[in-house]
Amino acid sequence: MSSRTSPIGRSITIRRAVARDAKRLTRLVRGSGAYEGKYAAAVAGYRVGPDYIEAHRAFVAVGADEHGGRVLGFYSLVLAPPELDLLFVADEAQGRGIGRLLVAHMQSEARAAGLDRVKVVSHVPAEDFYHRVGAVPIGTVPANPPAVPWDRPEFEFRIPSE
Repeated sequence: MSSRTSPIGRSITIRRAVARDAKRLTRLVRGSGAYEGKYAAAVAGYRVGPDYIEAHRAFVAVGADEHGGRVLGFYSLVLAPPELDLLFVADEAQGRGIGRLLVAHMQSEARAAGLDRVKVVSHVPAEDFYHRVGAVPIGTVPANPPAVPWDRPEFEFRIPSE
């Protein structure tokens, strides 16, 4: 388990997700404000199940102070092919540096796994976030109706060896 502190001084612990986190992660995805309106259908039936957590490197950010151990965000790293599959921060916790902490943790995990780059297909409203945390645009993934009826920006995190 690793512990990090967000830029505003609140203690955040990043730990491996476990099966009992599945319902909380599913609620976080389905309740994301970034998926309102025309994007709502993309997550309406989405489920982060215990099987998904077992099969991927999923990590959660937990508030260790005023949030009483509440899950504030999470990510999932797929190793082959290398991809940041999911990254969500609870709406009420956004703007506190939690997403940046999760990305830094993901990069550390990718480096430890011997990866030199990690792809991410971004949700359109998250595009600016990925620019800010150092992802490099590499293309566009075309719409895939009916599941995803819009084009999505594709980024890559370059993972330098230390």
